[in-house]
This record gives sequence, structure tokens and C-alpha cells, in this order.
Amino acid sequence: MRSGQQFGDPADSTMTAAALTAAALGERATGWEFAWLDGRAGGPSWSYPGLARALLRRADSLLDLDTGSGELLAELAPLPAHTVAVESWARNTPVARDRLSPFGVSVRTELPGGEDEFDVVLSRHGRLPAADIFRLLRPGGRLLSQQVGSDDLAGLNSALGAPPAHLRPWNADLAVASLEAAGLEVTDVREERPTVAFRDVGAAVRQLRDLPWQIRDFTTQRYAEALDRLDTFIRLHGELTVAAHRFLVQAVRS
Repeated sequence: MRSGQQFGDPADSTMTAAALTAAALGERATGWEFAWLDGRAGGPSWSYPGLARALLRRADSLLDLDTGSGELLAELAPLPAHTVAVESWARNTPVARDRLSPFGVSVRTELPGGEDEFDVVLSRHGRLPAADIFRLLRPGGRLLSQQVGSDDLAGLNSALGAPPAHLRPWNADLAVASLEAAGLEVTDVREERPTVAFRDVGAAVRQLRDLPWQIRDFTTQRYAEALDRLDTFIRLHGELTVAAHRFLVQAVRS
């Protein structure tokens, strides 16, 4: 068995591709993001939560960019007395507010407008607005970000004959260049491509439903023939293995 994160069980020979797809569409995730790979066998070798907790032990103020539904930020408690989270997606914002209000966290839909406000800025799988991060960090303040690179699950797009998810590349080198151009000193860079295995066609459909930007025109009707081909491939080979794309950067405002 190949190493890496796996999705789904070996396909039941009595279930057709259409049945597996219908079952997948009936299972709705509670949230959306890229955290499915983190902290699991085959995921990135670093621990983003562990690195974040180490920074927060010395911080009096925190900004969490694109907090999603607030799951990770809540897990990092206790939080600094002045903690602000930003989440602009309407589906997530009320969920984040409900989850984070017991921790005294202010959830906003836009970046704060001030300067020199935060000891730490976190961004996991969110934006990396370098100039704003420089503006919002206090001198000596630190950034920790885990990003999803533009090559993420590209093999799944290829297997289904779909266009690439991203027209422009996004990788560690580009992120570092942007942060340094904004005046930040990059102190740590790591980039990995852990493997992901889809063990039935329904698992691929669930992934595409929960990450709609992976194949932007995806519907099971539009990709019916491609899904049938993928189902045949998985039944013959046991799984479809593709690469995820993660990179981590840390920086400081001197």
C-alpha cells in the first residue's frame, strides 16, 4: 500500500460509479477548507498548530486571517487577550462568530485598518497580503502561514480531463519574494508535496464538491464519462494517487 493520505474504501464491486457518486453527493461536510490533510499520515511533516502555539505563548495580540469556521483558532486557546479573526465568506462568518465568541475573539469581515497592532499574524490556507501584514505587525511581530500551492491535486484534474485549478503559479518562492518586497524578513520556508490516494470515485466527488475551486465547472453530469473512466481505473488499480501541495513560511517585522 502506498504511503499518504487515503480517501474512501476500496470500491464495492456491486456499486456502480453512479451509485458511488450519488452516495458522495448525499454526504455534506460541515465546513470547507484544506485541513483534511494536516496532521495525518502522509500530510506535511510540520505541525502548524504546534508552531502557532509556540508563537502565542509570547504574544499579547493576534490576528488570524481567513479563519474559516474558527475551528483551528478555537483549538489554539488560550488566546491572547486581544485576538481578531477575519472571515469574509458569508457562509462561514456567523459560524466563526458563534464558535469564537466564548474566547472573546472579534470576528470581522475586513482587515483592520490600523498599524503596528499585532504581535502575531496567522494565515492557514488563506490570503497572504504581504503589505497589510507588514502594516499590521508590530516591530518584532511574527507571521506564520501555511499555504496551499497551485499544484494541489493537479493529478485529479488531469485524470478527469479538467483544466488546471489555478492559472497562475503559487509556491514558496513567490510567497517569499512577496513578503521580502513588503519589508518582512523570512526566517523559515518549507515546501512539500504529500501524496493523496482516492480509493473510490465517490471520494473524488466528495473532494470536488467540498473544494469547488478545484474544478470550477464540475458537475457529475458534465463529467459523467470522465467519472466512469476514473471508476474503472480505481477498480483496476485500487486507487488513484495524486500529490497535494503545501508550503509554510515564517517571517518577522524587524
